Amino acid sequence: MDNAITHPWPRLRVADWADTRDTLHMWTQIVGKVRMAYAPAVNHWWHVTLYPTARGLSTSAVPHGGGVFDIEFDFLEHQLHLRTSDGGSRDITLEPKSVATFYAETLEALAALGLEPAIHPVPNEVESAIPFADDHEHKTYDGQAAQQFWRQLLQAERVLGRFRSEFVGKASPVHFFWGAMDLAYTRFSGRIAPPHPGGAPNCPPWVMREGYSHELASFGFWPGGGAEGAFYAYAYPEPPGYAERTSAFYDKALQECVLPYETVADAADPDAVLTEFLRSTYRAAADLADWDRPALEVVD
Repeated sequence: MDNAITHPWPRLRVADWADTRDTLHMWTQIVGKVRMAYAPAVNHWWHVTLYPTARGLSTSAVPHGGGVFDIEFDFLEHQLHLRTSDGGSRDITLEPKSVATFYAETLEALAALGLEPAIHPVPNEVESAIPFADDHEHKTYDGQAAQQFWRQLLQAERVLGRFRSEFVGKASPVHFFWGAMDLAYTRFSGRIAPPHPGGAPNCPPWVMREGYSHELASFGFWPGGGAEGAFYAYAYPEPPGYAERTSAFYDKALQECVLPYETVADAADPDAVLTEFLRSTYRAAADLADWDRPALEVVD
């Protein structure tokens, strides 16, 4: 994995860090739920997400009382930094430890800063939803792997951000959803969507209905779907003909388009390969659903 440190598109096989991934997933859920406890609600759950930074993943500034606080996973120093605008701070070392230990340490650090969030202390969107305080199963932390995953997110965010600039309609930030552990970006047509049927594990249907309340095309990256993770694209509701038009990428089992990370990283021009995937799957969704593309897109 040493060569991956300087590779512009870092290489990280999912099988080599699955245990760390699963532990880190739970840790990000805890931090994300703290953000959700204090941040004003925003449509499609945009207020619960984390954001890639120059050092890791952050809540960004979250309001509390007359000030703000933030929490940042620092994957360079392998610390969780908790900071308040009145100068308070606490650090938690990122190292092999159980979710239960991390949860207790995080609550203790928050309390020392005057923060006592009321959260649902059970993970969402995972099959085995062990309460955080009882989770002694997930306890692996490979710092180098966590750092390489963050560097993958930085590359994905860079290209997704440029792709985002091509759209002037309603669009989400490029942000990290801790539920499914994915970096996501979504475009909207402006029309209401049919109620989402739900189906995500340990996630109430009303949560999904809020997330998918309007017609959309969504894109992102997650540490699954390929040997080194995968980029994805899908439309909700999926218009007739979408699977056929995107047949080069469409995965019938997942019911979405998938581009393996390794396909991008191995390409002579990774940015161009990923950008074409994003543009082509968007065009398929927008054309087949009759979006008003001239009104929604940047015109050169």
